[in-house]
Amino acid sequence: MRRLTRTVAAAALATALALVSGCSGDSDSGADAKGGSGGALEKVTYLTSFGNFGRDSYAWVAKEKGFFKEAGFDVDIKPGQGTGGVIQTITGGQADFGPIDLTGGLLQLGNGQAKDFVAVAAIQQRTMAAIATVEGKGIASPKDLEGKKLADTPGSVVRNLFPTYARLAGVDASKVTWVNGEAQTLMGTLASGAVDGIGQFVVGQPTIETVTKKKAVLLPYSNVMQDLYGNVLITSAKTAKEKPEMVKRFTAALMKGLDYALTNPQEAGELLKKNVDAANPAAAAAELQLMAGYVRSSNSGTQLGTLDSGRVAKSIAILQGAGQLKQNITPDQIIDFSLAPKA
Repeated sequence: MRRLTRTVAAAALATALALVSGCSGDSDSGADAKGGSGGALEKVTYLTSFGNFGRDSYAWVAKEKGFFKEAGFDVDIKPGQGTGGVIQTITGGQADFGPIDLTGGLLQLGNGQAKDFVAVAAIQQRTMAAIATVEGKGIASPKDLEGKKLADTPGSVVRNLFPTYARLAGVDASKVTWVNGEAQTLMGTLASGAVDGIGQFVVGQPTIETVTKKKAVLLPYSNVMQDLYGNVLITSAKTAKEKPEMVKRFTAALMKGLDYALTNPQEAGELLKKNVDAANPAAAAAELQLMAGYVRSSNSGTQLGTLDSGRVAKSIAILQGAGQLKQNITPDQIIDFSLAPKA
């Protein structure tokens, strides 16, 4: 899987980010001491989780509304290419922060494909991973996936978690064919008819329907795996250890952007469009409205970003029970609970 994650897209992303990596670390100590008190802004490179869709627009909101600047940061936002690519780019030093699917991170860590990263906040309290298709493909239930062709990025959590999903949903995974795709072109690939379905988050439904001009059909992983978190914010283990206060300031600013985006989805969609020409503001707003129900849960209270060790342990147990983890891991190995927001 480690080799698979090094796709052309991820390599191109890493190359592009290398141009800005030099300014994301050298000035940290001075800016960290100044915080948001009006001193020189600390340059930070942030990756989105997967392209530039509405589900990631909260980062643009935090930038455009001045939340990052108030916290002392000058943030450069770059499109991510899924869990594997985001981890690789951050641990490689080309970016400072970015969201990954927590289950995908557990798979990477527990199978020795990645290390030296930690999660510091939850973006979604429930996984949004799903298989997406459109009407007319003959897919209405998980069992219908047998004999079908699906596309996704090699490092995507949807693809890497599929064997566990298939086992729990009663699907013969050996009868499902996966082909490689890129974050920004997956929906177009589905629209062209080249594949029967794609790996996607449930919030992608409005955008899928906009691109394909057909009604979307979603098979959410949360229907069979209810304890799994969705995306979490990560940074390198080195940054978390050496600059904990900087991490807390950045996390707080990002959470402020998340809260604002969920409260004002239409404005968030317009702010995304302002920065990403290809964005569809209406579809972005619809994604945020769908995502709102995944961001808070009964045990998170009103505080965004909280992470519970017990739930993470359950996620690990699910993966271990499915035989998808080669190594025994604990919640503390992937999450720095001292930096995460408290409920």
